[in-house]
Amino acid sequence: MSVAAYDRLLENATRWGFDSARLRLHLRTAFAVCIAVFLAWVVGLQHPQWAGMTVWAASQPLRGQLLEKSFFRLFGTLIGTAAGVVLVLVANGDLLWLVTGLAIWIGVCAGLGNLQRSFTSYGTMLAGYSASMVALLDGGNPTFVYELGWDRLFTALTGVVVALIVGWLFTPVSAEIPGDDKVRRLCARLLRDIATASMAALKAASQAAAHGKGVLGPKDLAERLSAMAAIEEGLDLHAAGSTRSRRAVRALRRLINTQISALLWLRDCTGKTITPAFTAEQAQTIAQALEQAAHLLETQPAPLAAIDALASAQEAAAGWGHAQEILGNLGIALQAHFVAASDLPLPANHRARQFPVVLHSDWVGARRAMLRAFSAIFLVGLVWALTGWQGGAFMLLGLSIMVTVFSSFENPVFTMRFVIAGQAMGAGVALACQWFFWPFASSQLQMVLMMMPFILIGALLFSHHRTALSGFDCNMVILLALWPHFPYQLDYGNSLSMAFAIVTGPLAGWFAYHFILPVTVQGKIAGLRAMMVHELQDMAATPLHTLNVRVMRARLYHRLLRLVRTSEKISISAAQEAADCGLAALRVGKAVLILHALEEDRLLSESTLRGARSALQRLQQLPTAPAKAIPLLTGVAARIEQRQPEQALQLQLAAQDIGEHQRFFASTAKIA
Repeated sequence: MSVAAYDRLLENATRWGFDSARLRLHLRTAFAVCIAVFLAWVVGLQHPQWAGMTVWAASQPLRGQLLEKSFFRLFGTLIGTAAGVVLVLVANGDLLWLVTGLAIWIGVCAGLGNLQRSFTSYGTMLAGYSASMVALLDGGNPTFVYELGWDRLFTALTGVVVALIVGWLFTPVSAEIPGDDKVRRLCARLLRDIATASMAALKAASQAAAHGKGVLGPKDLAERLSAMAAIEEGLDLHAAGSTRSRRAVRALRRLINTQISALLWLRDCTGKTITPAFTAEQAQTIAQALEQAAHLLETQPAPLAAIDALASAQEAAAGWGHAQEILGNLGIALQAHFVAASDLPLPANHRARQFPVVLHSDWVGARRAMLRAFSAIFLVGLVWALTGWQGGAFMLLGLSIMVTVFSSFENPVFTMRFVIAGQAMGAGVALACQWFFWPFASSQLQMVLMMMPFILIGALLFSHHRTALSGFDCNMVILLALWPHFPYQLDYGNSLSMAFAIVTGPLAGWFAYHFILPVTVQGKIAGLRAMMVHELQDMAATPLHTLNVRVMRARLYHRLLRLVRTSEKISISAAQEAADCGLAALRVGKAVLILHALEEDRLLSESTLRGARSALQRLQQLPTAPAKAIPLLTGVAARIEQRQPEQALQLQLAAQDIGEHQRFFASTAKIA
């Protein structure tokens, strides 16, 4: 068949419900799987089908992602294989000890994987269930464990090499980072808001100033944060595989963080932040310069002139609170973003390096994943050890994959439905090969060749819109079940039992996610809230000279984005509430820093110092009684209002936010 005829065939496949782009990708991957299985058989590996499983798992749409996932696939397999060998040797044939050790190992890997991101997390979780493939398929026999371990390692290596070669030939080098243009447009919109705020602040409308209202309302703030959260969520995968991509993603996150800081400042921007030295001419200069910068950001890919316009606005902002700092930070972050877009490394002395990018680590979810994985593996393994069911090893193997890989998903109970369907389809396809083709094979080579059409069937199922969500699991189970050992003895009962055992793995996973520390959107939101409040408590308890303000602030920013994004799964109103609560937490964080600074100001009266210390001590126990912090903050604000009016305003606004969001600040979920 010619290339043109092949392309026409793929295009026509859309009439039968296939996605032509996915079909092209998955057929190419399926051919790579066939090559890997054949090569693994040629070199004499006992389980050549494992090489094909590695190809399915390692294949990615971009070269950078392919390279990084292949590395972690190999590294995770190496660590997991070693762990499996050690578990078999230590257990020495005792099934109960083997199950206990396996439960501990998989629990640890699930917990660590939930603290990591992207392909690093994948490699850690792979290390967990790779140990199961060695320990369980070996049957707990130390005599053959080394042979099985080497076989597992070299089949993975074969699959990685084939996936890399085929992928390198057909996948593009990179793609534009998603959201890059959106972040610039958001920045342009923000600059126009600051321009509007400069004129509004100059007018200093008494009502707005008295109530602490800024230019942006809660709905507008929530909309901006929601847009940033959606962009940020997709950045991890695009940081994979190259230093250039990592630099670009880091610069984009830095720019998002500076915009969050500016949004928080705009929320507090009132007439009280204006000094008498600020003039109408300055406000007009700021507005014109920011409009020019915004226009350049919207119309040019990397406009250095926008940096100059921002610098002009910054210079004119003298006498307007923290406006100079905010505009200066935006200019620095934009410049770093433009440098990253030009493929150049950021100079070592560039001021953007002062703005760290610190990502949220889900300690609550990690602890729950660890306990869930340990409990599920131990309980099912205990049943297997007591009953001696032959299919128990395959059931436990499937469960070990379920409780690790899917533990970081938003809704694993829902996902398990597609996994169960995919594994059932895969078991059915494998049974068709075992019952209707393999009995006629006269050699192991023929058995390997007979597998190939069924691998291609898996690719078709993976590409059809009705079965696409279950296709990956279908393909993995086809290969897991098709072990081409010759001479082949057909045993209907045994093959059915193995197929049933394979499908019971995700069923057990569904029960684990449903009944053992269930994963819910509400639970994730509660964990994020608790961690943000816990961060504020840590800030209040840490002396100013040892407090890494930039790191804590950056982590709060990222948790705010995750909170908004997760809350969107419930409703738009929940996302807006999350944005309000998150911004309130950031405002309280600013109040904590002000209190720390006051605590070290020896020019203040002793009563004011005592008030600052009392407020900090109260904030260290914020979840127990949030309302008790309100009079302490307002009391300190009243004492410093004449001398430090802007700091007093921040303390008053923080007290106001605590009063309005007491349920949020009373978050008491256990962190560790």
